[in-house]
Amino acid sequence: MLSRLMSGSSRSLEREYSCTVRLLDDSEYSCTIQRDAKGQSLFDLLCHHLNLLEKDYFGIRYVDPDKQRHWLEFTKSVVKQMRAQPPFTMCFRVKFYPTDPAALKEEITRYLVFLQIKRDLYHGRLLCKTSDAALLAAYILQAEIGDYDPGKHPEGYSSKFQFFPKHSEKLERKIAEIHKIELSGQTPATSELNFLRKAQTLETYGVDPHPCKDVSGNAAFLAFTPFGFVVLQGNKRVHFIKWNEVAKMKFEGKTFYLYVSQKEEKKIVLTYFAPTPEACKHLWKCGIENQAFYKLEKSSQVRTVSSSNLFFKGSRFRYSGRVAKEVMESSAKIKREPPEIHRAGLVPSRSCPSITHGPRLTSVPRTRRRAVHISIMEGLESLRDSAHSTPVRSASHSDAFLPHSRASRADSSERVAIISDDIYSPLDSVLPTPVAEHSLELMLLSRQVNGAPCSIEEEKESEANTPTVAEAEELRALCQGMGSAGRAQAGQVNKFVLSVFRLLLVTGGLLLVLLLLLIILTESDLDIAFFRDIRQTPEFEQFHYQYFCPLRRWFACKVRSVLSLLIDT
Repeated sequence: MLSRLMSGSSRSLEREYSCTVRLLDDSEYSCTIQRDAKGQSLFDLLCHHLNLLEKDYFGIRYVDPDKQRHWLEFTKSVVKQMRAQPPFTMCFRVKFYPTDPAALKEEITRYLVFLQIKRDLYHGRLLCKTSDAALLAAYILQAEIGDYDPGKHPEGYSSKFQFFPKHSEKLERKIAEIHKIELSGQTPATSELNFLRKAQTLETYGVDPHPCKDVSGNAAFLAFTPFGFVVLQGNKRVHFIKWNEVAKMKFEGKTFYLYVSQKEEKKIVLTYFAPTPEACKHLWKCGIENQAFYKLEKSSQVRTVSSSNLFFKGSRFRYSGRVAKEVMESSAKIKREPPEIHRAGLVPSRSCPSITHGPRLTSVPRTRRRAVHISIMEGLESLRDSAHSTPVRSASHSDAFLPHSRASRADSSERVAIISDDIYSPLDSVLPTPVAEHSLELMLLSRQVNGAPCSIEEEKESEANTPTVAEAEELRALCQGMGSAGRAQAGQVNKFVLSVFRLLLVTGGLLLVLLLLLIILTESDLDIAFFRDIRQTPEFEQFHYQYFCPLRRWFACKVRSVLSLLIDT
């Protein structure tokens, strides 16, 4: 009896899995889930813990063993989606950015979106001018520490918070000035609301970058925002397509296709190449979900989408949630006492860690104030969405950040990167750390160029090992050389051969099915209404007696002759 109880308890333990979800304030929520638990069960449990009702904007993200990011699908089993071994580690993040975050009904929802955009600002996904950066940082400061108090906030108090990867003393003084003069008296909720209103006006609001290459081999980043499809390339937005102009999205292998229908029946097809087939499929699924969420009027209009025009080829996917309009209508019906919000208070959060040991730029003569222009691709590759906040980097490695052409003209003691007075981009402030071993450096560099997302456990390490700009340029030139015309032709031939093989395989399968059906109709005694109706048709009787029976007798005769020949020998 005791042994049966022990075996039963051990089996029940085997059916339960430990799960840890990192929240937006970098706290962790741990729970156990059953083997057959769906993603919706885990998400509901998490939203109940957060006391969150407007939950359709959020999702759970995880990273598989191949370093590919995914959104947890709520209609499928959690355990079957997680290819890693338990305990499982995931992140709670904003999946669909609100079109108007200030219009959210509850303060708890606005606070969580505020934390997400604060992370975007810190990790370099939200780009802005210096004046906008100072205002956004001042809003964060007012929400975190309240009104300015000379007794509590000495000179340079704003440097205790790192709002961006790196900023200068001039920007710190501007942040403190706005905080002291303009924001006095604002409550945390008001500061967060003003922060959201300002962030919403920026071009890169809601951008979650997907690294790709265009048909010419140039690096690009694709993103889906509340307003449409965006392509970022060469430090600027090269394409912006509204959701009502996106006609179709599909992918094949590493190739992603976007079909655009514009005015005057003008149709455009944009083609991009992802680093891996898995990354391309993730990009396609994100596009399907974003288009359904922002474009459709009702969730009943959602249809299953195929990645290919052929029924036997490609993936099929269906968005399973509500659309934005339904979410807004449902939010308007919420009537409850506002839940209590536990803010970070005076202690800087991990998303905005203390900068006591981090780099801070000192003032230099104006003649040396040159902006370090790093392309948006290089910055976003190293500052892609991470589960942890970016670690504070040592200032001793700032020399490696300067381009070689500039470094050769400047003295090593004067190599200081200064943020431009006109445009402030957090991407311009990345301080890569050189790697000592050459082989490890090449491995990390290839992962960075290919855009492979880092795992949750490796993200701090990966951001610390960002390659230098000169090395990235060398490897990019090498990659472009490898992508020559011969390689392109070989790839086209391989695709053609694969397509022909698939066509032959499907044709053979269809012929086999038809042959089996014919044998069942002619040789079996199954008395099914469907078969009986076919057998009674004149056409089938004529085929059976004039063609099939003679063919069967001929085939049986040949088999008997072969068998007799074998017996004689």
